[in-house]
Amino acid sequence: MELDYFEYDDYSAGNETENSSNSSGFTNFNSSQSQILTHILVSVNIIISLVGLGGNSLVIWICGCKMKRTVITTWYTSLAISDFLFCAFLPLQVVYMITSHWPFGLVLCKLTSSALFLNMYSSVFLLVLISMDRCLMISFPVWSHNHRTVPKACGVVLLMWLLSALLTLPSLIFRQITVHGSVTQCYTSYMDHSMHRAVVLTRFICGFLIPFLMIVFCSSVLGFKLRRLTMKSTKPYKVMAALILSFFFCWVPYHSFVLIELDLDNHSVEVLQTGLQVGATMAAANSFISPILYVFIGNDFKRTLKRSLTSRIEEAMAEDFRTGGFNHSKCRSMEVINNLVKPLT
Repeated sequence: MELDYFEYDDYSAGNETENSSNSSGFTNFNSSQSQILTHILVSVNIIISLVGLGGNSLVIWICGCKMKRTVITTWYTSLAISDFLFCAFLPLQVVYMITSHWPFGLVLCKLTSSALFLNMYSSVFLLVLISMDRCLMISFPVWSHNHRTVPKACGVVLLMWLLSALLTLPSLIFRQITVHGSVTQCYTSYMDHSMHRAVVLTRFICGFLIPFLMIVFCSSVLGFKLRRLTMKSTKPYKVMAALILSFFFCWVPYHSFVLIELDLDNHSVEVLQTGLQVGATMAAANSFISPILYVFIGNDFKRTLKRSLTSRIEEAMAEDFRTGGFNHSKCRSMEVINNLVKPLT
């Protein structure tokens, strides 16, 4: 996560070291509103860290130990690992929010800053994979049945992690620490404004715009195909849709204010500071929403509590389509098609 939230401080006055002293956790506006906002966002981040660590640990345990390994569980396990790693670094950020002092050293400064963007890239890339996978299963059932394997899914996930790590490199490169007396601060030090602009636009285009357009396309195709199916359970698709929507709403505020920040001269500094603080916290919230969706989506709260968490998550990640009109007398290829596509009437 960008611990200072407001990257223009690193270069706007031409002295990165001096200006970075204003970029510590939450910028102090010397106002009661700022104090209240700080306390609220600190509390929210603590909740995100605790719930995210617990919830994603549960998902990883269930997928790894309690469920049969499938392509779908491979996607969701990777998503849970991504969220877990971010939540593991979040407590360091909470300490920095409270104290405005970074005692953890340069390596953790870089890693904590990079954790949010690694989570952003890996999450959205996995959502693209999930959307494409579901779309292929519906559009090309026989091909999917013959070619969708867990080893291939693991290989794709590995490539996804490598690409995410590559795109996260700017955070590792430009994150620095500086010492002012007894106070150490962790801040972003870009070489110039053009570099800052390039990093921001790359994050927006590669980590949000292009993946989201791909997801919308796959979801549109999937929605059109599903109208022709008779399905006993649409829970896997509800989970997928909810994950996509949660990612969109959690990340739109952050990207919006970061893009606005590039045109700083025409906008209020206080509004941008507040917007980036809230936007970064909303982006962090995406890391603990997924386990909640797996457990509670599609049923009312009371019914959910009466059933085991394992069974609820297994249903959310169901691999089969459980469609009607299955004809056991047909050959294997036709079984796959009839299990996915409603017979013409």
